[in-house]
Amino acid sequence: MFSDLTVSKGSYIPSVTLPAGLSTVAFAAALCSTGIQAEDNVPSYDAQLSGFEYAYPVERFTFDSQGQKLEMAYLDVPPEADQANGRTVVLMHGKNFCAGTWEATIAQLHESGYRVVAPDQVGFCKSSKPEHYQFTFHQLANNTHALLDNLEIEQVTVMGHSMGGMLATRYALMYPESTEQLVLVNPIGLEDWKALGVPYQTVDDNYQGELRKNAEGIRAYQKSTYYVDTWEPEYDRWVNMLAGMYAGEDKELVAWNQALTSDMVFTQPVVHEFGKLQVPTLLIIGEKDNTAIGKAQAPKDLQKELGRYDVLGEQAAAAIPEATLVEFPDLGHSPQIQAPERFHEALLKGLADK
Repeated sequence: MFSDLTVSKGSYIPSVTLPAGLSTVAFAAALCSTGIQAEDNVPSYDAQLSGFEYAYPVERFTFDSQGQKLEMAYLDVPPEADQANGRTVVLMHGKNFCAGTWEATIAQLHESGYRVVAPDQVGFCKSSKPEHYQFTFHQLANNTHALLDNLEIEQVTVMGHSMGGMLATRYALMYPESTEQLVLVNPIGLEDWKALGVPYQTVDDNYQGELRKNAEGIRAYQKSTYYVDTWEPEYDRWVNMLAGMYAGEDKELVAWNQALTSDMVFTQPVVHEFGKLQVPTLLIIGEKDNTAIGKAQAPKDLQKELGRYDVLGEQAAAAIPEATLVEFPDLGHSPQIQAPERFHEALLKGLADK
């Protein structure tokens, strides 16, 4: 399904020049065989992340979308009967995350009486990865709404992290009558990169960058943005979760879906619609985050202005009509993983204060 394409600068390692007559697909396979991609102690997973266990049972929702039958994996964790508060929180993962990455937050919400639903969106983790799909935040929001309808859940708090913040925003804009509260955790898309002058990367270029991902590069990137030069051994579990899919037999399909969703993130900003949100919104921001899609391709004088979460969080809070902002000056892109006790204290207070 994939044609031979010119390798260009990717997300995690420098660009390379292919030997004459060697296709990019064959080159990717060669990287894997030499151990550059399939590193020691990195597991190998298929396109559905089989063998990587989440902390909670995985269920599956089958539905028709864009002329094909697809499957959404999801977690549905009810509270203890004597602790139920009648509220449901839907957790939306980021682009480099999965439903399983929310496990500490699920545990806290469960113990506090919430029902928690955490789907893997189509194109990610344990869900279907179609070869042909028009990825839009509207479509993913619609898929999620269909899942909730199937579960007979009418009112939810929607909580999104990273790319999931863009999706959660779109969901709240599309289904305000079903959304009682919106929670955004270091959402990307607090600025419109293309409008600011970040060059467009084609899907083909994104695909080549995805093919070159490995555990070492993923770890380095997470150190620089997610945890800001701090590292705990337990973080390697999430690195291997991602790297294992790129080391597996379905790496081309995984990379292709990731390339398509990168295009979605870059071309479909939600920041211009913050003023239209009709629900109370809790913004939780690690201010040391510096995530910005396409930053490496931007002019150098622009790079230093992108991903300034110490500024972007305040700008977003000012633009959203009913916003409450909680900032952590010492945390990065994933405060729920980096400092779970502090994060969950702020989250539970923000949910209770709705």
